[in-house]
Amino acid sequence: MEKALLGGGCFWCIEAVYSRTLGVHSAISGYAGGARKNPSYEQICTGATGHAEVVEITYDPSAILYEEILEIFWAIHNPTTLNAQGADKGTQYRSVIYYSDEVQKQIALRSIAKAQEDFDEPIVTELALAPEFFEAEAYHQDYFTQHPTQGYCYAVVAPKVEKFMKTFAHKVK
Repeated sequence: MEKALLGGGCFWCIEAVYSRTLGVHSAISGYAGGARKNPSYEQICTGATGHAEVVEITYDPSAILYEEILEIFWAIHNPTTLNAQGADKGTQYRSVIYYSDEVQKQIALRSIAKAQEDFDEPIVTELALAPEFFEAEAYHQDYFTQHPTQGYCYAVVAPKVEKFMKTFAHKVK
């Protein structure tokens, strides 16, 4: 198993997609990239901790490649908006790829260049060595599956999941 650590707005969206992806063993919502150890959701929402909402994706590289993980990433969020995804604004919602080694970094650089062809505006996704990951509170885990009719899930998460399922039907569990 290998890991990918990605942020693209609200972690509920990212987790909902990757938890439905063939070859993904787990998708865990959490926080990374800030100065505070074991931050809470309330703390990161202030923007003062420097953390991003991220998802730690554990996957089987014999079933899905890191390149494919990133291809899905570009399709399910807007990497051209700095510190924002739709109405979600703040550094905690930034687009970020945290790589674990030089191989992932090089794959990510190639993926960014390829993805840029699909966007009119420049990609502003942060690319950095993976910092410590802090798992989010239990109530954030598998949120969309547990609350599909909740307003945000219905209006924001569901369309991203639907787009993933249509665009990447061959990668849906």
